[in-house]
Amino acid sequence: MALIDGLLNELEEEAITTRRVLERVPGDQLAWRPHEKARTLGELALHVATVPGGVAKLVASPSPAQAPEFVDPRPRSASDLLPALEESIAAARRALGGMDDTAVLDTWRLMQGDREVLAVPRIAMLRSVMLNHWYHHRGQLTVYLRVLGVPVPSIYGPSADENPFA
Repeated sequence: MALIDGLLNELEEEAITTRRVLERVPGDQLAWRPHEKARTLGELALHVATVPGGVAKLVASPSPAQAPEFVDPRPRSASDLLPALEESIAAARRALGGMDDTAVLDTWRLMQGDREVLAVPRIAMLRSVMLNHWYHHRGQLTVYLRVLGVPVPSIYGPSADENPFA
């Protein structure tokens, strides 16, 4: 099995959980934010939906790559979130599915103009940003849901609202 297969399998498994979280996002609260410096609920939810595909496409691009400008688009409605996630997962599969071990172990470089910002094996960038960064923001999203009084789904076991083992 190629190294990328393990990451793609994890991506698929975690997408199931991410769907459950995104399904809970209340459409009438998309503009809510817990603090003036924080993303809105809609911005954070759409970010969670689109991280895998965006990161996968960036990391699959030729090295060195230019750092993208980060913008927080807002969903028009909560019904935009699941289709965005599905497209993001499909985009990640397309971008990464054909990579062999040599490609994922190659050093990938990220530039800001002429300055090198990062030089790591592609697989490290995928693990750190496509997956771990994704989980971090999904966790933030569950805190937003909790504060808004929305029942939080089970993630890796029982939440205060849901017990898959009961």
